Amino acid sequence: MRQIALLTLSVIAVILLSPSPLTAKTQFDHRESENKKPRVVILATGGTIAGSASSSTQASYKPGVLSIEQILKTVPEIETLAQLKGIQISNIASQDMEEGIWLELWRTIDNLFTHDLCDGVVITHGTDTMEESAYFLNLTIRHAKPVVITGAMRASTSLSPDGPFNLFNAVALAASANAQNRGVMVVMNDYILSADDVTKTNTINTNAFECPNFGPLGYMRNGTPHFFRESRYTHTASSIFNIKGLTALPKTEIVYAYAFSSDIAINALIDGSTEGIVIAGVGHGNYNKAIAEAMKKGSSKGVNFVRSSRIIGGGVDLSAENYDPRWPVSFNKTPQKARILLMLALTITKEPKEIQNIFMEY
Repeated sequence: MRQIALLTLSVIAVILLSPSPLTAKTQFDHRESENKKPRVVILATGGTIAGSASSSTQASYKPGVLSIEQILKTVPEIETLAQLKGIQISNIASQDMEEGIWLELWRTIDNLFTHDLCDGVVITHGTDTMEESAYFLNLTIRHAKPVVITGAMRASTSLSPDGPFNLFNAVALAASANAQNRGVMVVMNDYILSADDVTKTNTINTNAFECPNFGPLGYMRNGTPHFFRESRYTHTASSIFNIKGLTALPKTEIVYAYAFSSDIAINALIDGSTEGIVIAGVGHGNYNKAIAEAMKKGSSKGVNFVRSSRIIGGGVDLSAENYDPRWPVSFNKTPQKARILLMLALTITKEPKEIQNIFMEY
């Protein structure tokens, strides 16, 4: 079972359970009404940025130890950027990220923006599944205000932790008027990265995140964002995905292809309750005959498939070998992101042609 941390009583009263959005807004503004700083809410989920080790030079550590209040105390300069409020959504290692936490993040952010309770949101998150949470929110947060996700590759107790400066940059970006309508963004190691392309490319280095297909959106310098480009994929305020009222998402899984791969795993998923399967193919989304035969079986049982690639760059397009319109291709989406897009597409349609169109747009 996931462990969702209790929100503080004051935050519940001010943000989530207030019968009057205007009252909540007034209380936020009253804190620093004289300087009219942007209002930024920080949603903490745990991860390395909240991690702790027994010494400042120890590489191993326990993630999800510090509370959001403790994290904020490590970056006193952050108070110069915005009026801040923190909400502890969870305090976990991000490999333990669950569907319920995603839905809670969505509900909280949607409530904050719908009732004009803040100008931007920052999420502190473990790096293992950061790109997946970012992409899910990029597809489902139907607002133009900025949502920025950040984390750390070194625990808070490290000799030179990267978390504090990442958090400073994330708040600066979320508070910037220039961050509007750019989709959900990840800020790590000074770079601004788009949710639709960002992926973790190194397991230990602080420069662990890249956008392998299109490059970063921009960078942070002196608390100011500098943009090179914008995402051309549909996102956030323009998204068609409405998950309001959903308590569960369609069950989707990933099957990894490799030399003489077996059909045992894919057949088990087909025979189970799986609604969609992403094939993490070799090369340009390819797979062997055993997987192909299993896909035919799955299609006859109503399972939807999407072809992706285990290669982080290049993606899979309509020129893929043995392209079959029954099995849409993911374009530049990694298997883990293709799974999320398929999951959300299945809330709207089960038609492969329509799913393919969704992958072309998002």
